[in-house]
Amino acid sequence: MGSLCAAAAQNMSLCDKYTTALLTENNATNQYILLTLLVNTVVIGNYTQPNKNAVPGILAKGSYEGEEVDLLPYFNGSLKSNNRGGASGVAVNFLDDGGAVPLMMNMPANGTTSNQYFLLTHLYQFFGKLLACSGYDTMGFPKYSGQDMASSHAFMDLDPSEFGYFVTQVGLAATSFGVTTDDVSTVATALQKLFGYRCSPKVAVIPEMGPTLNSICQNEKCPLDPNAQCSAYPNNGVTMEPAWVDGINMTAPSPTGTMPSATTTGAVMFSGGASVERVAVGAIVGGLALAIAM
Repeated sequence: MGSLCAAAAQNMSLCDKYTTALLTENNATNQYILLTLLVNTVVIGNYTQPNKNAVPGILAKGSYEGEEVDLLPYFNGSLKSNNRGGASGVAVNFLDDGGAVPLMMNMPANGTTSNQYFLLTHLYQFFGKLLACSGYDTMGFPKYSGQDMASSHAFMDLDPSEFGYFVTQVGLAATSFGVTTDDVSTVATALQKLFGYRCSPKVAVIPEMGPTLNSICQNEKCPLDPNAQCSAYPNNGVTMEPAWVDGINMTAPSPTGTMPSATTTGAVMFSGGASVERVAVGAIVGGLALAIAM
């Protein structure tokens, strides 16, 4: 079960279906643009016009099924929650290269060597494979080059509310661009099955990586996978709440901001004559060229 190949009437993947619907020409470059728009919206919330619904974004505080959620400390270096190959987590600031500003310009970061750049481009790539983009692993769409999901989240101790809030933001971002409720439900169900259970057995999510451990929700409150293999995980699947960085006063760049004026933006024309304001398309293409060169 490596990709979310929910079909359109023409038996297209979700990625190809909505690239065609929104950007008309279905090619690797446009697929990467689509994933950039989607992921950036998931992270910082609505930054495009028009949109069909509000998206707070995962950097904003929120709630899920009555539980308060604040994912920002996992991103701004406040928590020792990131896996750098040691026996415990370390603090990493993933908003170290412009924060929300380059994301609002349809880019991952200001440069190409920062934590923020690698996190965002890995998200574009990973979701591109999950959504079965036909251009994945071609010149226009670099293949995923990050860790498996269990390793990436090994020291985060994410609970069902935190995971559920993330999945909710993915769904809201998708519907804001016109993705149907049925297609959003397909994606949400697959995300839960792949990543939302504790101690899930290995499965090939990214085929070229082979079978990997993929549990993101590993807190004791997370539902146990029906085929749980906790012994395959460090400490038999038992995670510890990440420690806060002592004495740190990290403040992330604002996850929201003022949209650039119409005089500084270009418009990516969606099929049917609808247009969505975007920062100059040249900036997108330039960012893609940098990503491909890495």
